[in-house]
Amino acid sequence: MRVLFVSSEAYPLAKTGGLADVSAALPHALAELGVDVRLVLPGYPCAVDAAAHKIVEPELPRAAGADTTRLVRACMPDSGLPVWLVDCPTLFNRGGGLYQDDHGADWPDNAQRFAHFSAVAAQLARGKLVPDWQADLVHANDWHAGLLPILLGQAPEQRPASIFTIHNLAYQGLYPREILPLLALPDGIFTPDGIEFYGKVSFFKAGIRFSDHITTVSPSYAREILTPEFGCGLDGLLRHRMKSITGILNGVDYRVWNPTSDRCLPARFGVDDLSGKRICKADLQRELGLAVSQTIPLISWVSRITDQKMADVVFHALPAILERDVQLVMLGQGDPGLEVQLADAAQHYPGRLAVRIGFDEELAHRFHAGADLLLHPCRFEPCGLTPLYAMRYGTLPIVRQVGGLADTIIDAIEWSVRAGHATGFVFREPSASAMLDCLDRALAFYAQPVLLRKMQRRAMDREFGWDASARRYLALYRRLAPRAAPTDRDPDAGRRDASNLMVKGAQG
Repeated sequence: MRVLFVSSEAYPLAKTGGLADVSAALPHALAELGVDVRLVLPGYPCAVDAAAHKIVEPELPRAAGADTTRLVRACMPDSGLPVWLVDCPTLFNRGGGLYQDDHGADWPDNAQRFAHFSAVAAQLARGKLVPDWQADLVHANDWHAGLLPILLGQAPEQRPASIFTIHNLAYQGLYPREILPLLALPDGIFTPDGIEFYGKVSFFKAGIRFSDHITTVSPSYAREILTPEFGCGLDGLLRHRMKSITGILNGVDYRVWNPTSDRCLPARFGVDDLSGKRICKADLQRELGLAVSQTIPLISWVSRITDQKMADVVFHALPAILERDVQLVMLGQGDPGLEVQLADAAQHYPGRLAVRIGFDEELAHRFHAGADLLLHPCRFEPCGLTPLYAMRYGTLPIVRQVGGLADTIIDAIEWSVRAGHATGFVFREPSASAMLDCLDRALAFYAQPVLLRKMQRRAMDREFGWDASARRYLALYRRLAPRAAPTDRDPDAGRRDASNLMVKGAQG
């Protein structure tokens, strides 16, 4: 079973959010099951720099608007998994972020960038660029790879099966129709039955419409996107394809998110000994200029600063939150106006509110380890990896019952506490009052150390590793690509394949 896993980011090569974590951990879990899985990513400078055992392949034919393009054959530096980087300096070698410039504006040529990336991935999948490897199945992720199913279909006799995973339907890759000549798509594709979406080109609609199967990152989100409230205008098409949609919960990579081995922490700890967590709390308080106290509840907020994450609601509720004699630490980036407002608010609450704007992977680990509670309200949430990370570190989440959060967080109500099942605190309405009521319930539990400890143990013991989800994906792969060789190798075969590539890279 040969799978080409196509993503715009994968940790630790390039990351802006949960997509990168999934794109690193799921392929690794599939390789552990014996799948010959290869990643392909854009050749951002950070990715090229971080990749291990790099070999530059011959230059590819030039495409419209794209200068020199080469494939860089490499390995992931942590897992050794094979990865190809699409190295096109004109499109990917630039400052700023992966999708935006230094001022937070989308790159004006994003459509061209990811269309070219998808075109190269399609050639890879069909065995046109690397003669000794051809995919049985292509796993495309989010709008950046949405054109892939169409491009694969341009050569039906060589077409591998395709899966398109929806990580977040709100970011759709919408562009004016004038870009069509730059995308190298078949004639007649810009129709309501094709990729046209209210007069624009929709990369996301392309993936949904033309892939063999669609997955989402949680079962609840798979149901929610069939409704007008969560379908972002595509709910009609999604209902039409309902029988080809599967919700598979994202997992957590416990090689990375594990307080017993986390190198980002000042002290490590586990479910049977939380003394290290107390050290992490005091260290984080000192680092952020807060009063060092084990008795004051320390609440963390690690999120993108967007409407999806109710960042506007949290900002307006700051006075009410902080009057509850708590400390609040915030880490994230997103809406520039809200970034400024949150940073300014920190100046008005010295010693009680600390705000760090930007993306800082190591600081996120320290937030999860040092906090007592995680505030994670959402208007919608496809999966919600951040609360799963927090739970592993004994930090109890406060969440809205939506999407993947409804699948993973067990509310601390009477029956769940009595049975020892509770792992967090859940509210239902996307309002400040509902969020604050839920916070009050959490603080009441914080004041009862025995109950709090019981919940922490349950949260830390919950298992959200990738093995079960990877097996569900593998079963889906086998159904879609039945002619592929059975994956009956021993579990170490995928790792040996990666090791062989690393040896070849070192020899090269």
